[in-house]
Amino acid sequence: MSKRARFIVSLVIVLSAAAAILFALRSYGSYVLLRSAFDAGRPQVSSLRAWMTLDHVSATYRVPADDLIERLHLPSNTARTDSLKTIADRRGTARFDFVREVQRAIGAGAPPPDDNAPDKSRGYIADLGDRVLSAVLAYGYPALAATFLFGAIGLPLPTGVVAVLAGSLAALGHVQWAAAAAVTILASLAGDTLAYLIGRVVTENFINRHGRWVGYSGERRTRMRALFARWGGVTVLFTRTLASHSSSIMSLLAGLSRYGLSAFLLYSALGRLAWTSAYLGLGYTLGSNIEAGSQFLANLSGLLLALVVLLVASAYRTGILGRA
Repeated sequence: MSKRARFIVSLVIVLSAAAAILFALRSYGSYVLLRSAFDAGRPQVSSLRAWMTLDHVSATYRVPADDLIERLHLPSNTARTDSLKTIADRRGTARFDFVREVQRAIGAGAPPPDDNAPDKSRGYIADLGDRVLSAVLAYGYPALAATFLFGAIGLPLPTGVVAVLAGSLAALGHVQWAAAAAVTILASLAGDTLAYLIGRVVTENFINRHGRWVGYSGERRTRMRALFARWGGVTVLFTRTLASHSSSIMSLLAGLSRYGLSAFLLYSALGRLAWTSAYLGLGYTLGSNIEAGSQFLANLSGLLLALVVLLVASAYRTGILGRA
């Protein structure tokens, strides 16, 4: 291994180790806040964070600021623009502990938030996500299938949140868990197959003439085909589980690289089965708190991804996977 390659691999090891630590802390923190919110009787407050100001907390969770200040035993002249971390530092309390204290204060007799209140600050993508969630609630399985079909093709849809929502609906008895899982997996596979076939029908002549415009020509094209020849199954499985956001791109590249359709469908199905079971299972366990649940699972996926990168880079560094 050359000095340059050794340096790059070492850098990847350091960065992936740092990322693993970061995601581990975030996973633990989101889990603790999630459990604390349930204990407070208000699952919605699991999204509470230390950077929020008293005014923001008051408006978001529909709790009068004066009542919140009283429940927290804060001075009456406390500025409403103070963040929770500022107040915690002033009191000499750990920020994380103070956030949990605020959760309990909000849960102490506060009215539930008005989920129908408009939020003018939300952008188009967030609004699209809300519409998708509403469609799933209104139309059930057909909307669920459409979400995962188009999500697998590459549309920016909140598939993780929708999967957790489907698990929550199953827990409430509104849908069948097995049916929701089957619809999710089959629709995702249909989208994967369509993206793969789009890449597969592209002719060699077209790739030779236009591949450079999408970065798929020359040496890069050769490397991609070598990747699928050696690690095709792992790549497909990986991009359906820990890196599911890149699944549509890899489906297209698998078709362009002429990776075998039967192997593609096998590993894609295994990945979709694992991913769907995790997200629907979490939704079934957590009930109505879908956003916090999906956030926790996203942090956990980030942790696992960082660990995989760390292990692979370490294996290259020690020569287990051969010379770089």
